[in-house]
Amino acid sequence: MLISELHADRLSRDDLTRLLFADSPLKEERGECIFVFGSGGSLAEERVKKAVQLYHAGKASLILFSGGTRWGQRSVPESLIMREQAMQWGVPAEAILVEMESNHTKENVLASMLVLDRKLGLNRIGRLLVVSAPWHMRRCLLTLRTYMPGWIDYALCPDDRSCGQSYNWWLCPGEEKKVYREAEALIHYVREGHIADDLF
Repeated sequence: MLISELHADRLSRDDLTRLLFADSPLKEERGECIFVFGSGGSLAEERVKKAVQLYHAGKASLILFSGGTRWGQRSVPESLIMREQAMQWGVPAEAILVEMESNHTKENVLASMLVLDRKLGLNRIGRLLVVSAPWHMRRCLLTLRTYMPGWIDYALCPDDRSCGQSYNWWLCPGEEKKVYREAEALIHYVREGHIADDLF
């Protein structure tokens, strides 16, 4: 069955976990850059912590924070806030790239392509380490595969929040709500053609 054939309101807990919480055999393998997706304001600090951990472990020499003002709702782009947090935790400014124009996941990818190309050259990137919320990883992966060059591999590195993981998201009302909302969004974007369809 394809994602486009699913109905979010008919999915069981196991189905939702399988749909959203993408796994990666390349998890935390070394790459050219750590790509941190914007959070829309939800637990961005957890994403920064994960990216900083990967950087200090030597998994990549650069971190790219992606996220703008979300259609003007913020006075400061989210990526700049994340950069400041990372610098406070010991990442040097020269190791940080920022993308400040995007408003959502698709734009995170599209706007970051130019930043990456100017710094590294897309043709020289073999692998990106992808950081976001655990339940956001499938959409991140499919969006990257839809718009980024096909030769790039992705190591999925979800943040380490205590609740909101594949094994406990339903125990936290806030995280549970985000999971149901994310399932609806993912199916919608696939049906609309914003993201390439994939096997469920």
